[in-house]
Amino acid sequence: MIRSNRKTVAIQVNSDLSVTVRAPRRASQKDIERILKEKEAWILKHVEQIREKKAAYDAMEVEPLTNEEIHELADKALKYIPERAAYFAKLIGVDYGRITIRNQKSRWGSCSSKGNLNFNCLLMLTPVEVIDYVVVHELCHRKEMNHSKAFWSEVEKVLPDYKNSVKWLKEEGSKIMRRQR
Repeated sequence: MIRSNRKTVAIQVNSDLSVTVRAPRRASQKDIERILKEKEAWILKHVEQIREKKAAYDAMEVEPLTNEEIHELADKALKYIPERAAYFAKLIGVDYGRITIRNQKSRWGSCSSKGNLNFNCLLMLTPVEVIDYVVVHELCHRKEMNHSKAFWSEVEKVLPDYKNSVKWLKEEGSKIMRRQR
């Protein structure tokens, strides 16, 4: 349970099958327990989905990338991603700081509050439209540092079919992430 200045209760089922509850400071324990009881079916459904995904992933034979392959991907990303960022930044009307390419375990990209952009070198194993989506996603955080409707509206202005890339990452991205050592 994490209490903060939020207005609503949020329930999250984590990959380790634990459940995180984010609640307003003022919410009573009784109210939180009532909400959890109401959402019990939803929680159990998501726990089962994660179990099934884990079983499928464990059954998957994935060839890990060598250090040399990771370095090659990082070199390709350093040449390709900054060009895409410059192109889309003009379209969106934003600026940004440094671009860093990393080999991250769980993120495709991030944008710091200072405007620095980080991208996963494994993006180079995804289709070009997915790379563009991640670049646009991070650049749109220069306008909206959240995932509000306004943020998604900014993404959609540039990439009207961005949901296809989101879907691709959900369905195929974990296979690529699993290739890390």
